[in-house]
Amino acid sequence: MTRQFNVAVVGATGAVGETMLAILAERKFPIASLVALASERSAGSTVKFGNRDIVVQDLATFDPAGIDIALFSAGGSISKEFAPKFAAAGAVVIDNSSNFRYDADVPLVVAEVNPEQVRNRPRGIIANPNCSTMQMMVALKPILDAAGIERINVATYQSVSGAGRSGLEELGRQTADLLNFQEVRPERFQAQIAFNLIPHIDDFQDNGYTREEMKLVWETRKILGDDGIQVNPTAVRVPVFYGHSEAVNVETKRKISAAQVRALLQKAPGVVVVDEAKPGGYPTPVTHASGTDPVYVGRIRDDFSHPRAVNLWIVSDNIRKGAALNAVQVAELVAAEG
Repeated sequence: MTRQFNVAVVGATGAVGETMLAILAERKFPIASLVALASERSAGSTVKFGNRDIVVQDLATFDPAGIDIALFSAGGSISKEFAPKFAAAGAVVIDNSSNFRYDADVPLVVAEVNPEQVRNRPRGIIANPNCSTMQMMVALKPILDAAGIERINVATYQSVSGAGRSGLEELGRQTADLLNFQEVRPERFQAQIAFNLIPHIDDFQDNGYTREEMKLVWETRKILGDDGIQVNPTAVRVPVFYGHSEAVNVETKRKISAAQVRALLQKAPGVVVVDEAKPGGYPTPVTHASGTDPVYVGRIRDDFSHPRAVNLWIVSDNIRKGAALNAVQVAELVAAEG
């Protein structure tokens, strides 16, 4: 008989938490009992788990004893306070915040890229990478294995759902206001997001890059296990509801052609290649990524300005694969140990 697990979802009322619950049900995760946790404000409300309604409990007063696996998606401050308490009580914590990602004794795991790192969790905590890093890693791992990577130039085009429910609401509200000839006032974002682009995500760092951009540097090196990989990032918020897109130029250590990359990616786990040089022969966040699980790759081209470089266009649903699905896949790896 397959072992079943007592599972807690922390931040169950948020966009990622709700998606975690949906994916746990869709993938038939072996659950003995499921607990939905959120702030006191949300306690008593219900969330969906398959065909069931689960009553949300107050995280602050919940006793984590007996929980086997806890999926956290409630923000860094909540993870910092409560994840160690769940781990101390015996749970394996899979955390979606950035709080533990850069700690040497916490593995940073993408299920298709470095699943072996799941076992290396002395603190009982496993970190989920940033959504923009994650989709890039899924697409680049086959290239790394085949030809090595020296440098990655990446520009991200990140949807408003990456900023949470308030980001979705602001884009919807501003779009409606503008279409009705009303003035808009930015609240969640630094500038008008409807019909606009904002080259600023997260806080600026001393080097002039934003923290979102630096996450692509720090996390790529940790996940791929190579501090020598150079990453040149630009992160842009775009008026798209769901799905992050990335224009990526990869400089490899050994020559690899676009045709070889295409063939590798067609066999890669978690990747779907949509790459035809014709109108519509490429993935977009709306037509492919939104509401689906794969990382889509298209516009695969040799870089004619560099002897060992290839261009890629990478698209994925930032809420599903970029957060919730990977957390559940990591939970499945943990469950497989038992």
